[in-house]
Amino acid sequence: MRSVEGLRSSKLSSLSLRRFSKLTLSKSTSPTIPITAEVLRESVTSSQWHFIKHLTGELNPTLISATLPDLRSSPDRVLTFIENLSPNCLDISCYCLAISILSRLPSPKQATHLLKQVISSRLAWHNEIFDGLVSAREKLEIKSSIVLDLLVRAYCELKKGEDALKCFYLMKQKGILPKVETCNDLLSLFLKLNRTHLAWIVYAEMFRMKLSSTVCTFNIMINVLCREGKFKKAKEFIEHMQCSGVKPNLISYNTVIHGYCLRGDIEGANKIFEAMTAKGIEPDSYTFNSLVRGMMKEGREKEVSSLLEKMKSFGLIPTAVTYNTLIDSCCSKGDLEKAFFYRDEMVKIGIVPSVATYNLLIHALFLDGRMVETDDLLKDMSEKRVLPDGITYNILINGYCRVGNAKKAFKFYDELLSRGLQPTIVTYTSLIKVLGKRKRMKEADDLVVEILRKGIFPDLIMFNALIDGHCANDNVERAFDTLNEMNKMNVQPDEVTYNTLMQGYCKKGKVEEACMLLEEMKGREIKPDHISYNTLISGYSRRGDMDDAFRVRDDMLGAGFNPTLLTYNALIQGLCKKQEGVLAEELLKEMVSKGITPDDSTYLALIEGIGDVDNRELQGRCVLWHADSCHFHNADNSLVILWIKGDSRGLKYHCYGSSFPSGLHLQIFSDQIDMTVRLHSQ
Repeated sequence: MRSVEGLRSSKLSSLSLRRFSKLTLSKSTSPTIPITAEVLRESVTSSQWHFIKHLTGELNPTLISATLPDLRSSPDRVLTFIENLSPNCLDISCYCLAISILSRLPSPKQATHLLKQVISSRLAWHNEIFDGLVSAREKLEIKSSIVLDLLVRAYCELKKGEDALKCFYLMKQKGILPKVETCNDLLSLFLKLNRTHLAWIVYAEMFRMKLSSTVCTFNIMINVLCREGKFKKAKEFIEHMQCSGVKPNLISYNTVIHGYCLRGDIEGANKIFEAMTAKGIEPDSYTFNSLVRGMMKEGREKEVSSLLEKMKSFGLIPTAVTYNTLIDSCCSKGDLEKAFFYRDEMVKIGIVPSVATYNLLIHALFLDGRMVETDDLLKDMSEKRVLPDGITYNILINGYCRVGNAKKAFKFYDELLSRGLQPTIVTYTSLIKVLGKRKRMKEADDLVVEILRKGIFPDLIMFNALIDGHCANDNVERAFDTLNEMNKMNVQPDEVTYNTLMQGYCKKGKVEEACMLLEEMKGREIKPDHISYNTLISGYSRRGDMDDAFRVRDDMLGAGFNPTLLTYNALIQGLCKKQEGVLAEELLKEMVSKGITPDDSTYLALIEGIGDVDNRELQGRCVLWHADSCHFHNADNSLVILWIKGDSRGLKYHCYGSSFPSGLHLQIFSDQIDMTVRLHSQ
């Protein structure tokens, strides 16, 4: 068992630390009367909490353990008693006695609260807490399993599935049967955690212990089957319920209908619907909303109108959730006009759009680049007195960050904070990115400090955004420091982290440092990708170190990556700068033979880069290749002759014909001809 000192040094629980900080009296001011369990009991029953605080220096776990059993008739005072004590006065036995007494209250809330505190404080392991509760249970002569059930449930509420399951098995070993509600909590937790195999293990144990399943148990297991995609078995499970003497309820059928709809099997869902109504179980809004979602997902929008009419025949009217389902489906397909049509229709029949409705529409407008219209929606929200929630603000902030509008993004960020709402880590990352684009990295660093103060730790994506921002603003040293901070926080970098840093170093001409990063990357078992190699090839090529550039190209091939357009462009540009026109031409032929289409950058590098007069024929051939790649008519060897003569007008006339059509490729090609003819005629 871990000590109380260890507990405090590990920041056990905020409540314990708060109590500890309140101990201001020295031992010299302690009462001189002997403190016995009886004196302490009288102080608790008469609510003399101030006096108890004065006794802190005289109290110890043994005395507390002796006092607590006498308080079993006053369980409502036990939690206050514990909260007024210093952690030094308590050990796991004290806590277990207090929890066991609290379990006698009509509501399990206080006992569960204290259990969760003990678990979160890491004062003891699950088996130590279990043994302490068993001992307290015997000492207090508690016959029921309630206190151990509460232990399992506390672990479930904290989403500690493995510890909950271990305590479940410890109960079995002791021959103590858990309540079926406890088993249901375990089943529900494993369903939420998507660990369905563990749910089946618990369900099998229930069968072995001869615990009778309730309708809640069956509904959870039906949900498990649907989660596993076993819809036929889920349907059979409903029949199994009836054979077990448990009548399926609306939730049972809704679960299966929802599962079929998620899979897109509308016919299967309709069959369950018919079976349900045949047994006299009427559907609810959730039933129809599942069917609406399924039909919209499968593109069966025409059938939705008749479904809504069917809904009305059961005395149900479409709700905001129903229309939100329709709007969500339209937004996800990019059909904003239809989405707004449904919004208008719901208003027409008297349904006020919810904040979820506005969130769906605002998000879709941002994705469609229609930012101006979001202001109209916000105005509409204000008029209808629909308050934006955290999701609304996060959508707005992320949206404006994406389009580079830092001013509006921070306006909504300040508004979010003033409302007491919390940004998500994605929102913080978006703000860091937009600050980087606006060359405001000092503010980005300050924002990270603010995030850390709030107890939020940056994740990989946020760190990558910081590194990218510093590199883009020519502060590669600060970017490298950020990598070190990642290591200190145990955030594992990825290939994006290293590629960004390598690009930053290469941009400053420090290719050797970038190479060292590549080796570090490999040492950490992070596999370099084609971007990693292209970055180094480009860095060496810009410096004119072509031997090193080709060496990295060979390493790239050895690693199983084929050269890309960027690889060839970097190498061709480097060769042309060194007047290696023949080699550049060979690379051009090689890339074309491999099915890689040269772009404007490729030809521009070749045309501009081959500067001496002796290579004018090669330049002419480059013009011919470029013209051919742009699909100009009359792109033939006559171009080479015209190029050698320096006849710019003749070149263009020969390529285009008597009229000069417009277009991006034509304009680029025309400009290149004018520029390069002037350049090489000097």
